[in-house]
This record gives sequence, C-alpha cells and structure tokens, in this order.
Amino acid sequence: MLNKLKGIRFQLMRTELYIIYFSLLIISLISFFTYSVLEPEWLSLEAIFFLLTMIVVVMTPIGLYVIFNKTKTIKDRIHAFSIFISMLQEGKYSAKLFLDDSNDELDAFAIELNDLAKKMKDQVNTLQRLADEKSEYAQQAHIAATMEERQRLARDLHDAVSQQLFALTMMSQATVKLIDKKPEKAREQIVEISEMALQAQNEMRALLLHLRPIYLSGEPLNEGIRRLVEELKKKSTLQFNLDIDSDIELSQSKEEHIFRMVQEALSNILRHASASNVKVELKNRDEELFIHIDDDGVGFQANEQLENKTSYGLKTMKERCEEIGGTFRIKSQEGQGTYIDIRIPK
Repeated sequence: MLNKLKGIRFQLMRTELYIIYFSLLIISLISFFTYSVLEPEWLSLEAIFFLLTMIVVVMTPIGLYVIFNKTKTIKDRIHAFSIFISMLQEGKYSAKLFLDDSNDELDAFAIELNDLAKKMKDQVNTLQRLADEKSEYAQQAHIAATMEERQRLARDLHDAVSQQLFALTMMSQATVKLIDKKPEKAREQIVEISEMALQAQNEMRALLLHLRPIYLSGEPLNEGIRRLVEELKKKSTLQFNLDIDSDIELSQSKEEHIFRMVQEALSNILRHASASNVKVELKNRDEELFIHIDDDGVGFQANEQLENKTSYGLKTMKERCEEIGGTFRIKSQEGQGTYIDIRIPK
C-alpha cells in the first residue's frame, strides 16, 4: 500500500490537491480582503464560507477523478516500458515497444528503447559470429598443429628409429654369417648391435614422451615435473639432480607452457645427448621464475641447431617461452654438454 502511495499516479493526485488547496487559500485571502477593506454590500461572510465549501466539495473529487483517469494511460505505458526492459534483461532482443502516436516524451523514450534493443541484437549477433569464427579458427589451428605433430613424429620415426632398426637388421644378418668364420669380429658387432638397440630404445622413449598429455591434470608444476622425472628414471639410465622450489605460483597457462618446455628439453637429452647426468632447477625469484636444465652429454653447435629447420624441438621451446613473455638462452659446445636457461616473468 505504501509503495502504491509513492507511485507516479498518487504523486500527481497529491500535486492536484496542493493546487486546489493553494487556489482555495488565494481565493480566501482575496475574499476576506475584499470583505474587510472594500465592504461591498453584496458580499457577506456566509457567502464567502459557502463559496469556499463548494470549491472544496466540488473541485476536490472532480480534480482527483480527472487526474486518476489521465494518469492511467501514463501508468500503463510506463508498465509496458518496465516489461520491455525485463525482456531485454532476459536476452529477448527481438522485442519491440509499440507507439500510441501521442508524440510526447514517452513516445520519444519508446523510440530510443527500440533503437537500443536493435543495437543490442546486432551486437549479440556480431559477438556470436565472432565466437563461431574463433571456434572455427581454433579448430583449424588444432587440426594443423595435430597434423604438424604427426608429420614430425613420422619424420623422427623414419630418420631415427626406422633407420636404426634397418641397420640392426643388416648388422644382425652379417653377424650370423661371421659367427663361425670370424668370432672375434662377430662379438664386436654384437656389442655395436647392443649399443644401437639401446639408442633406438631411447629414441622410442623420447618419442613416446611427446605423446604425453599436454596438461598437468590439475597438479602443481613442481609435482608434475617430479613425476615426469621419476618416470624417466624408471625407463632410462639417466641420473637426475632436482632442485625445485615448492612455492611456485603461476597462471595455469604459464605452468602448462613451462611443463612442455621441460618435457621437450628432457626428450632432447634422452634422444641426442648420450648423457649420464641431468640437472633440473626451478627457482623462485623476486619477479621471475628461473629454470635451468643442463646435461653432461655430447653437446652440439647451439647456433647452428637453432638456425637448422630440423631442430623443431629447440624452436618449439623458444617459441613457447616467448609466447608467455620469457627469455630463452641455450649454451652448448661439442663434447661439453648443453645448458638451458629460461626466465619467466610472474
């Protein structure tokens, strides 16, 4: 009830009463002034009180009735505006307000609301189209990345494992023929076959490492890297020295990129370095995360490898690092191992 009394109709009715009673006050003052000062014979106190009473009795209900009926249309139109705005909030941008040809301020407001609804509908359609295009581009990028990864794995299988298996087959066949004629030579070839088989096994393990899930499965970065290293310990002869801080706090996207970079580095060591010892450090600093990975393997010419189109792994690491605003530095010489330093801003 109190809310209704605060509505626009009752406010206008109160305003009408104020106008009536203010007019009554003015008429009263004029009448009493005329009666007291001019003292006309035709004017008496009884006539004044009768006039004022008639004004109150007649004008008050008439004024309220007129205002009540006139404001009904305004109230209905405002209620329609309220319903229209509620529909917009629900996402029904095709809704439209109908004009009653009053050509007043409310009609102008209705036109503006209709224009607003049309603009909102156009913006939603544009956003939906952009979202669809983004989804399509993301799908195409995913397909392209998958195809590129498959081609790289196929190339690696052909260039490394397939050739090694072919060489193992040829050497095995030759060794069988040498066992009776030249047993010493056969024993030497058996040692070479064993070394080549071990290298092929490392190549396969490194390639399988690339097929691991990209994501950390919700676990912290330090735990994910420790788990990765523990699995490599079981499947290789590498000795690991880990120094990883436990209070690493980065965004999920950065942690996933870092995990993949470490994964790529360990894969390269397993495949190419012929190393015995590997060191992995992740250290929290004031405004950055410092990552250091080194091995005591055969090393290589770092600048030549980065420029070489076949050094896909190193380029991928560098691109991932730059994508999250980091810096990538690699140092290596033949026979002196490899050192990788990565700095990622927090």
